Amino acid sequence: MNALPFPLAEEPDDDAREHGRKLFAGEVDFLKGVVAMDGLPPDDRVEVCFAGRSNVGKSSLINALTGRKGLARASNTPGRTQEINFFTLGDTSYLVDLPGYGFANAPVAVVEKWQRLLKQYLSGRVSLRRAFVLIDTRHGVKPVDEEIMTLLDRAAVTFQAVLTKADKVKAQDREKILTQVRGALAKHPAAYPEIVLTSSEKGDGIATLRAIIAGLG
Repeated sequence: MNALPFPLAEEPDDDAREHGRKLFAGEVDFLKGVVAMDGLPPDDRVEVCFAGRSNVGKSSLINALTGRKGLARASNTPGRTQEINFFTLGDTSYLVDLPGYGFANAPVAVVEKWQRLLKQYLSGRVSLRRAFVLIDTRHGVKPVDEEIMTLLDRAAVTFQAVLTKADKVKAQDREKILTQVRGALAKHPAAYPEIVLTSSEKGDGIATLRAIIAGLG
């Protein structure tokens, strides 16, 4: 019998959990917002980035991971974050918040400019270990998510699907969504073969994601 493609990531063991906890319990600071490639900080440390369509819960997830409520600013206006925001995790890692994509409440020229920046960043960042693509558990993979996944395939950047707002979906409905997500991921060569199921509100999957990030160092 074949193992399920793209299984849910298992709970970390005690050592991995503690490693993740320590990384995120240290100093976490906003470093800078970048609007052009020449503004990027030196790629001298391990880097992970978070991508997701507007209102997927990206800011809430980053705040939950770091245990700091106001670190990443949540906005009810889709597409408001038009910068690549860099946060430092101690002196070993960068956590990078990419601009939300899809339904951007911004002029077309602005959207095109920051999509171009996104492509340049993903293609040229040597220290980028993994991208986490956030998908709303209530909706599954949408066409705009496919776009970012294809972009990551082309940039040869390994990405891992992180399902957000899992607490908003009943257990019996969750399996149907997971089947749809697995089918979508199977088409993408850069997809990492594990899914992380999270709820920023309930704290589900946060320790798992911290451990995964800490393990990339």
